[in-house]
This record gives sequence, C-alpha cells and structure tokens, in this order.
Amino acid sequence: MFSITVIAVVFGVIFLSELPDKTALAGLMLGTRYRASYVFCGVAAAFVVHVALAIAAGGLLTLLPHRLVQGVVGLLFLGGAAMLLFSHDDDEEGKVRVPADQSFLKVAGTGFTLILVAEFGDLTQIMTANLAARYGDPVSVGIGSVLGLWAVAALGIFGGQLLMKRVPLRLITKVAAAVMVALAGFSLYEAVAG
Repeated sequence: MFSITVIAVVFGVIFLSELPDKTALAGLMLGTRYRASYVFCGVAAAFVVHVALAIAAGGLLTLLPHRLVQGVVGLLFLGGAAMLLFSHDDDEEGKVRVPADQSFLKVAGTGFTLILVAEFGDLTQIMTANLAARYGDPVSVGIGSVLGLWAVAALGIFGGQLLMKRVPLRLITKVAAAVMVALAGFSLYEAVAG
C-alpha cells in the first residue's frame, strides 16, 4: 500500500517534532565545520537506518534502557564540544572546507554515527513506530518520516553554511560547544536520575 496522504501527514508530524530537537543543532555544528554535502550524506543515511529500525522493531526500541542511551548521547555531545573547542583553525577563519585528513567517508561517517546514536529511541523514532502501527502502511510512513527528517537535517546543515557568511566561525564554534555541553549535561542527568 502507498498513500500520498499518509506520507504528507507523517512528514508534517515528524518535521515539526524534529525541528526543535538536538539533531538540528548537531547538523548545524557539523555543517559549519565540514563540507555540507558530505555531512548531509552521512546524516541522511543515518535517518534511513533510524526509520527502518523504527518500522521494523516498532515498540521494541522503547524497551531499551533509557539511561544507557542517554549516557552514551551525553558522552558523545561532550566529545563533540571538545572537538569543536580544540580543533579550531584560525588560519582559515570563515572558510568551510573539509580538512586534508577528512575524507568523505570520515565526515559522512561522523555525521552518520552521531545521528544514529543520538536519535536512537528518540521521540521521532517512537512516533514513527506508532504511526506505522496506526496506519498499517510501513512504506508510506517510512517515506514521510525519512523526508521529514531529511528536511530538518538540510535546514540545520545548510543553514550552518549560510550562518557562517554573517557570523564569525569562532563565535559559532563557542556557542555550539556551549549548547552541546548543556545537552550533554541534560542527557547525563537523565541517565543518572532517569
């Protein structure tokens, strides 16, 4: 079964749910540091896996230990903040480029891993599983969900590129690192207090 209506409804629900999420920030951060197309490929692939897992496993993903998932996410955000703060290159202020040692596979792999782990058991994954059960149309739900997630990722990644044309990279880096530390603290708090 294939339904344009279901795709449109799921797209809207997932897009609006994901827009204020940490994924947009992660995409923005990666998009300011690396070639946007490389980042988007990795992030897009992670979202396909994310949606496939949600549809295939459904409610089983919500049974995983929430504390463990939040702990790993918190540590990843701390690592990302450290990477931002300590890998800044002042010689190329304002230029977005893939450093010589950052191949397509490394950059796309970083985006893929960060998003796959950060989104595991996330609200949109649970919503995708619930929408697939509600509509009984996993293909339409999968398409709508993937498109919604890709749209948010593109806004974050390519928005990061546009932001750099108006705001110095050093300021973006410090703000993104501070937000990532706050997200890490929130995730680690949830892991401990959960």
